[in-house]
Amino acid sequence: MTALVLDGGIALLTIGIAAWTIRAGDDFAAVVGFIAYGLVLTLAWTRLGAYDVALTEAAIGGGATGVILMRAGARVKPAPASRPSRLARIIVGALSAAVAAGLAAVVLLPPQPAPSLALDVREHLASTGLGNPIGGVLMAYRAADTFLETVVVLLALFGVWSLGRDAHWGGRPGPAPRPGIGGPLPLFARILVPAGIVIGIYIVWVGADAPGGKFQGATILAAMAILAGMAGLVAAPATSGRRLRWLLAAGPIVFVGIGLAGIPLAGAFLAYPPGFEKPLILVIEVALTVSLAAMLALIVAGPPERSP
Repeated sequence: MTALVLDGGIALLTIGIAAWTIRAGDDFAAVVGFIAYGLVLTLAWTRLGAYDVALTEAAIGGGATGVILMRAGARVKPAPASRPSRLARIIVGALSAAVAAGLAAVVLLPPQPAPSLALDVREHLASTGLGNPIGGVLMAYRAADTFLETVVVLLALFGVWSLGRDAHWGGRPGPAPRPGIGGPLPLFARILVPAGIVIGIYIVWVGADAPGGKFQGATILAAMAILAGMAGLVAAPATSGRRLRWLLAAGPIVFVGIGLAGIPLAGAFLAYPPGFEKPLILVIEVALTVSLAAMLALIVAGPPERSP
């Protein structure tokens, strides 16, 4: 009974926050609602036992995306209020209802028996050397998806950089740091950042055998870089820096390099030679983590605002 009340409360809270976010009167309130919505979804995924998805939702969905939206909302000038026509609202409402009905049908009316490769994946999971089925699927069976997700984040960073003025291209993102930042923030950052870096590395490492992985760990590492920058402990790098460019490209390059090596060594792109599955996957995970952490931190930092 307690579980039923808890699950029902989470479901009602999810729908309520979603409706409130849609009806929010300004950008800031909508972003706050979006972050709260992500946190409630994290609870819902946890109740479903999908701990990997819950961690991803907390780190990427409600966390990193919420901060990016908040930064974007603070930088974009409010557009003049305009009300869509009645026909446009009817079309948008009808399309939204059709998508919602389709998703509900997929969830409530699944084919019997439901198509699944879970048993095949679990049977061959030991050959990858990984104990986490989610990690095994993402790196052994859906590696192309994982690679493309990284490329999407990199393209998003290029899009943010392209919003800067031509005179600032290659410069440092964000305004110049204020000298002598006082108060508790520097002390807070000096204590929290080292602990956060350790937690981020642990989340990446444990992802081989338990919920975690590169995206979640990279988000924590990016958050620590952002916190250190806000506290004035580190300065944002120039976007034209050769080391920074190599850091951003390292993950995708390593991923593609190992993938191409799989053609002559294992017979397919992104296939791993027998006996070397886990070491190669760990190399890819570490390289992608470093690149993703840099990408996410720089996306939050924004476009270049200072000359190189």
